[in-house]
This record gives sequence, C-alpha cells and structure tokens, in this order.
Amino acid sequence: MSTNQNQADTATMPDPQEIAQTYADVARRSSKLLTEHVQRQMQKGIKTCDDELGLAQAFMDMTSKLLANPMRLAQAQWSLAWDYFSLWQNSMQRFMGLAPAPIATPAKDDKRFRDDAWQDHFLFDFIKQSYLIAARHVHDTVAGVEGLDENTQKKVNFFTRQYVDALSPSNFVLTNPEVMRTTVQSHGQNLVKGFNNLLRDIEDGDGQLRIRMTDTDAFELGKNVGTTPGKVVFQNDLIQLLQYTPTTAKVYKRPLMIVPPWINKYYILDLREKNSFVKWSVDQGHTVFVISWVNPDARLAEKQFEDYLQEGVIDAVDAVCKQTGASEINAVGYCLGGTLLSAAAAYMAAKKDKRIASTTFLTTLTDFSEPGELGVFIDEDQVTNLERKMSERGYLEGSEMANTFNMLRANDLIWSFVVNNYLLGKNPFPFDLLYWNSDATRMPAKMHSFYLRNMYMRNALREPGGITLLGTPIDLSKIKVPAYFISTKEDHIAPWKTTYLGTQLLGGPVRFVLGGSGHIAGIVNPPVANKYGFWVNDAGKLPPSPDDWLTSATQHEGSWWTDWNAWLVAQDDSQVPARNPSAGTLPVLDEAPGSYVKLRLDKTVR
Repeated sequence: MSTNQNQADTATMPDPQEIAQTYADVARRSSKLLTEHVQRQMQKGIKTCDDELGLAQAFMDMTSKLLANPMRLAQAQWSLAWDYFSLWQNSMQRFMGLAPAPIATPAKDDKRFRDDAWQDHFLFDFIKQSYLIAARHVHDTVAGVEGLDENTQKKVNFFTRQYVDALSPSNFVLTNPEVMRTTVQSHGQNLVKGFNNLLRDIEDGDGQLRIRMTDTDAFELGKNVGTTPGKVVFQNDLIQLLQYTPTTAKVYKRPLMIVPPWINKYYILDLREKNSFVKWSVDQGHTVFVISWVNPDARLAEKQFEDYLQEGVIDAVDAVCKQTGASEINAVGYCLGGTLLSAAAAYMAAKKDKRIASTTFLTTLTDFSEPGELGVFIDEDQVTNLERKMSERGYLEGSEMANTFNMLRANDLIWSFVVNNYLLGKNPFPFDLLYWNSDATRMPAKMHSFYLRNMYMRNALREPGGITLLGTPIDLSKIKVPAYFISTKEDHIAPWKTTYLGTQLLGGPVRFVLGGSGHIAGIVNPPVANKYGFWVNDAGKLPPSPDDWLTSATQHEGSWWTDWNAWLVAQDDSQVPARNPSAGTLPVLDEAPGSYVKLRLDKTVR
C-alpha cells in the first residue's frame, strides 16, 4: 500500500482522544441514569400500566368492527398484495436498467426521503416504496372502518399515524442511506455520539426523554432573542407588563396591548429584529405593551381562569391606561391569549367599560366545535386523569403539553431530531423558533381544568351566558368594537375553518383574513420576507360557511401585517408625542424582557 494511501486512511480515522472522552461520557451518564432510575422506582413502587388515553378500548372497537366485515378486509388485503406485486415488477424493470414510474411517491413536503439515495439506489428506493405502500393501506383500512363513533375514529386514525410514522425506514440505521453512509465514514462514531446525546437528553429530562431541538447555548434572552428595547412597568403574581421604547417622534393615540398565550413565552412575537412583530409595530408608530406571563409553580395552584382574566388582561388594561393617560386602547390576542381576550372584551362590554376600542385575534378559537387533532386528547376520561395528575402537584408541566403539540407534527418535531441527534450523532442546529418552541410554561391546575372543560368539552364560550367569570355571564355578541381575525391555512393547532366561526359570534364589524403557512410561521411573517401571501374578501362578506368565504376571497402577495396595520390605523389615526416608558406614571421595575420570561422552573428549555 502506498504512503499516500496510508496517510489518507489515517486522516479518516477518528481522533482517539475524542473517542475516549465520548466513551467516558457515555459510561458516566449511563451509570448515573441507571442509579437514579432504580431510586425513583424504589420510591414510587410498582404501578399498574394505566391506559390514560383510552387507546386499548379504541383499537379493540376498531378491530371488532373491521373483522365484522370480512369482505371489506379481504378487499383491502388483495389491494395491498396487488400493489406489492406491482412494486416487484417495477423493481425488476429498474434492475434491468429501465426507468418505470414509481408505484408510490412521498408527499412534496415529506422531508424524510430527501437524500438522493432514496431515489437513485435500487434497494433504498424499494424500501421507501414498500413502506409508503404499507403506510397508505394501513391508513386507508383503519380510516375506512364503519360503525365507530366520531371520537373513537379520530383517536384510532391519529395514533395509527403515530405508529406508521415511527416505523418509517428513515428512523432506523440499516434502512436509512444517509445514516449508513455516515456510519461507514465515521467508523461508527456517529452512533456512539448519538447514544451520548440520547443519554444527555434523558438526563436533562430527569429520567424522561426530552429531545433537544436546538442549540440552547446559542441564545440568550435580551441578547439575541427578545431584544426590542423596553421596560417592565407593572407586575403582579401572574404577569409582568412590558412597554417598548418608541422609535418615532409621534405615536398613535391608542396604545397597543398584546396578550400572548400563557402556554409559551411572549417572545415568539419578538424573536429577532428582522422578524419581530413587536419591533415592527413600534416602528409603525404604535405604543406597544406586551403581557409576559409567569411560569407558575405549586404556589399558584389555586389560580383560576377568571384570575387570568382579572390579573392578566384587566389589570394590564388598567396599567396601560394609567401609564399613558389614554382612555382607549387596541388589544391583540394570540391563540389562547386571544380566547382570554375575547372573554375579557365581553366582560368589559357587560360592565359598560369601553376602554378596549378594537380587538385583533391571531389564530384564535372562540368556537371549539371542531378543534382539530387536539380533540383526540380531550374527552371525559382523559381530562379526569389529567386533573388527577395536576392535583398531585398543583400544575401541568409545560413539557407535557409541548409533547402533545409535537405529536401533531411528529415527523418534523420528533423523528427528524431522533435521526439527526441519535442516529447521525449531530448536535441540533441553532434555530430561534425552536428555542422558543421548547420554552413552554406550566399551567395552574384549576385554571387549566376550567379551560379544557368549558372551552373544549362544553364549547360554552360561544353560548351567550355559557360561562360566568367574576360574577358576570360572558356573551361574545356584546363585543361591538371592530375586530380583526387572522388565521392560517395550514394551522394544525387552531384550524382556520374553526377560528372563522368566531366571526359569527361577535356583535360588531369583523374583518377576516386568511394567511398562508401554519400556526407560527404564518403569524410571524414580516413584510420584508414577502412570503406566503394572504386572502381577504374585498366585499366584506362573512357567510356562515368558511368554504363559502374562501370561494369569494382574493389572494394578495406579501404579509398580512400591512393589511392589519392599515385596518387598525383606519379606526383612529390621531397621534400624540412619543411616550417613553420612563416618562409615564408607573415606576420602571426592570429592563425588558423582564424576569418572568426567564423563569424555567421545569427545565423546559433543553
């Protein structure tokens, strides 16, 4: 063998010192985790396996219905066999050098099979198509079972998809060409590093696997996320109120108050300067206030939904008006924050309090009749089990709710990181959006129980007087002020056709806009990006059916932000000298982003 070849082989060999360090980390973490696991099991004792999701009964019902129709089952089996026969013929043609059209192809947005080998290599193409055929037939067979009630059918469909996604050949070493190639090139060090990453994530989760989605060391609040200058001007048990420093000589007379969801941190609207809704709104001449929710612990276990109404929205409105001297404000609510804002606006309307002069609802459900796939997790048995768990500690862990949301897009938010972190042995890429996505908050037990039962299960908010808050029946039809709804076409958390139903509940003029993309990307869509576009009904029609609305809607290029700002300014374009946070009547308590947003009591950021 030549000297050059020996040098090349030596250059590709792993660094012995790095190997030794990795093995030492694996040994240390393994020993520590095993010891902690044994200690936890000794403390907890042996527990029976609970079927909290009701999956056993759901799949037993599905199986009995499926077997009750043997003719349909036989047809499904014959169809599957025929597709496999076609695939075999297709593969033989490829083996002989022909180029037949594939029997099964992944969806355009399916990122699992992007590596060229999935198409170019005979064997991996066969594995891919074989999986896609099986996946399609399993889905079709399960979804086609007749006689199941709607909730059982949705549950079976959803968890069948989870099972099928988990078995994708992209998730295994020997059937993923990229992982195989990396394993050979690195002499298996990717698997050793991946195992070390797995142990690290179990360690960070105190014995539970919490997949790290991003490089958390790359971000620091106030440094490169949540950087818009401002001050904390009010604080109570539940919120800190941030007021942002103006960038224009004059500002609109009505301040703008934003109510974010309390399940995540507010800075989704202030990630980076170039995509910050907060910064952009300040630059348009608005005096912007944002509620920053606390990350509650057991001390706040007794806080209820109406406490979030009073100490969250109402107290914030009081503080904004006191700080600025304004008698009217514009209010924006995002997701759960929008649901709370609708309740607050209805409460204030019932009290003849006219300080909220307009409302904006970002991907907000006020009618929960069709909550999408989240409904799979919400029924009497599951909520009762959840209430039992919450009562033991006084709150719901943010990570538990985050796992539920991640399951809605398992291939993107679970399995892609399993492959990257554990099979390829890579560290996750620094991504501000995923840093925020991992930064969930806890929810007090009583508040969350009220929300699940009265919104999702009873759908009581849509009914006049369906719920009573602070001693006042809530009637959304009493909201007479102008309202702006922005929903997104691909939203998997708040389906746009359901958010649209909220336009029928309010008593004032409503503008509904449909944006492109999903729950986050469709909202955090700055004009400079010029992406996705949006649909509006220029005639201002709001028919009862969302499909009828879309039929007569027209698509526009760019971001909905500019449309919203034009609508908002049209309500009242009077201006006053810029309001500096330090010059108001409230004392400055801290610099933005404040301290509440930095509380990570359950190690949620990972």
